Amino acid sequence: QVRLVESGGGLVQAGVSLRLSCTSTGVIASTDTMGWYRQASDRQRKLVAQITRAGRTNYPDSVKGRFTISRDFAKNTMYLQMDSLEPEDTAVYYCNVDKYPNGPSFWGQGTQVTVSS
Repeated sequence: QVRLVESGGGLVQAGVSLRLSCTSTGVIASTDTMGWYRQASDRQRKLVAQITRAGRTNYPDSVKGRFTISRDFAKNTMYLQMDSLEPEDTAVYYCNVDKYPNGPSFWGQGTQVTVSS
């Protein structure tokens, strides 16, 4: 069983950067699809960054150019670098790993990011 542990959230002012980490208790592989999602109050959980097993990254327009997903296989960790944070980025951020080829899918417990104006 894989457990994902997130860290790096906090309260920051608009315009600054923050890096979230997600460490797996199991091995993460290059064949896994990994992603970061966020859920603001009273809203659905949405994808903010994804890296596929082909190494392709995907971002919604709302964060493109500001957020960067990366992974370190030696540390079984993936990251979300968030630059130029905006109050609209305030949410609980979750990491996700989908094991190839058909799951299972694992989720972290979430880390709160609050951006003040």
